[in-house]
Amino acid sequence: MDLTITTLAGKSAGKITVSDAVFGLDPRDDILQRVVRWQLAARQQGTHKAKGRSEIARTGAKLYKQKGTGRARHSSARAPQFRGGGKAHGPVVRSHAHDLPKKVRALGLKHALSAKAKASELIVIDDLAVKEAKTKALLGQFAGLGLANALIIGGAELDPNFTRAAANIPGIDVLPVQGINVYDILRRGKLVLSKAAVEALEERFK
Repeated sequence: MDLTITTLAGKSAGKITVSDAVFGLDPRDDILQRVVRWQLAARQQGTHKAKGRSEIARTGAKLYKQKGTGRARHSSARAPQFRGGGKAHGPVVRSHAHDLPKKVRALGLKHALSAKAKASELIVIDDLAVKEAKTKALLGQFAGLGLANALIIGGAELDPNFTRAAANIPGIDVLPVQGINVYDILRRGKLVLSKAAVEALEERFK
């Protein structure tokens, strides 16, 4: 399939032919959901913690004698049923990450790219570079392209001026092609790829 290339100024800069195996698939929600869930699980901190009965700083002495009181038999005041006691089966520090096959991860990225292409939310720009790091000027160019909520993917090396100019614009994320991921693609309205990023992705999925 062919994609139209534009400049940051909104002018046509020719076309580029891309593989249907990367940009022309019929998107599957189940694969996208699996990859997003895998990404978010790996990001989760897992630092929630409650103290168990063995961690409570409280006397371990038997509360009262075993027999003759007419009350229930109790031992330590650290037991969960007492106020100030430990938490039974409480949360502990752990990793929420789980495994996902590499082929499924790769397929998820292809389906995310295809979903944007199918929805006409994919824009290819010839070069993501500006002469000066001026946010106001870049905002004007983005307005001309209809970019208010977008993920912008450059080549292996990003232009420092472009990165600085886009840093303070809300709703705009800028990543090198190595950092492209399914979650960031789906959470933004438009996907903007530089010509170098398209070529890198084609090479990656050969």
